[in-house]
Amino acid sequence: MMADTLQKFMFDESVVRGEMVELADTWRQVQSRRQYPQPVRALLGEMLAAAALLSANLKFDGAVIMQVHGDGPVNLLVVECNAGLQLRATAKFAPDAEIPDGAGLRALVNQHGNGRFAITLDPRNKLPGQQAYQGIVPLDGDSVAEVIENYMLRSEQLDTKLWLAADDHVSRGVLLQKLPGEGGSGIAGDAGQEDWIRAVTLASTLGPAEMLQADIKTLMHRLFWEERIRLFDPRHPSFHCSCSRERVGNMLKMLGRPEIDSALEELGSLSIDCDFCGQHYQFDAVDCAQLFATELMVDAVRKPGDLPQ
Repeated sequence: MMADTLQKFMFDESVVRGEMVELADTWRQVQSRRQYPQPVRALLGEMLAAAALLSANLKFDGAVIMQVHGDGPVNLLVVECNAGLQLRATAKFAPDAEIPDGAGLRALVNQHGNGRFAITLDPRNKLPGQQAYQGIVPLDGDSVAEVIENYMLRSEQLDTKLWLAADDHVSRGVLLQKLPGEGGSGIAGDAGQEDWIRAVTLASTLGPAEMLQADIKTLMHRLFWEERIRLFDPRHPSFHCSCSRERVGNMLKMLGRPEIDSALEELGSLSIDCDFCGQHYQFDAVDCAQLFATELMVDAVRKPGDLPQ
């Protein structure tokens, strides 16, 4: 089995850059953690490819988190990709939700026009006081690709086109982006517009069925065989979940000792399952007491004069 691949490329003497991604093993591992109805699988698979494509162009050490918040049968779609192209993804929907085969983005998550799309850039090693950057916009588009294209144009002022497709076996995506011209402008009208239109026209001949049947090397040849293209070293995305017992413990500590004690009194122990990978974490009364041991030790060594007035 070939490794999952992301291939970056550049049109010679042009302002257009591109990427293609193929996720088979990563997508299989995401699906093995939870069972999703067919329309939800399709959306989540497309978001997985899109997250890899967008993350590959970022120059920071952290994670890109893409979220679709829905007001339909699907409440939430989340994909996270870090600087090493390690991905994880999950979706939430009501257990009794009616999700017909073939349902699209609007029917699943934007029935009443209240759906939201969010991209978060979360640095791994934050400076003191530094917060993650988040952009949130209404869902503008009838597909994952359209929503992201509109977000990139309005929020980042970058002409971006995406072609995405996913089935039970593979998730593939193609991204084209026009680099900013003089003065930082990447909007239509600059000298590279003709090159941009040509590249988009060629890629627009690509349909979902063809994307799912041919690997990215074949797709690259079919689309751009007449173009002069410079290829970069390929990268290899993979599945990875960053959950850990320590991180779950920190989450419990944020809830506070009174709330944890109340939950323990009612339940006896706390059970937490990771939404991304399904890993199970169990915390009994002793485990929870240890979570707050540091605070207790600090209180024990305080002098009377140190107590708040």
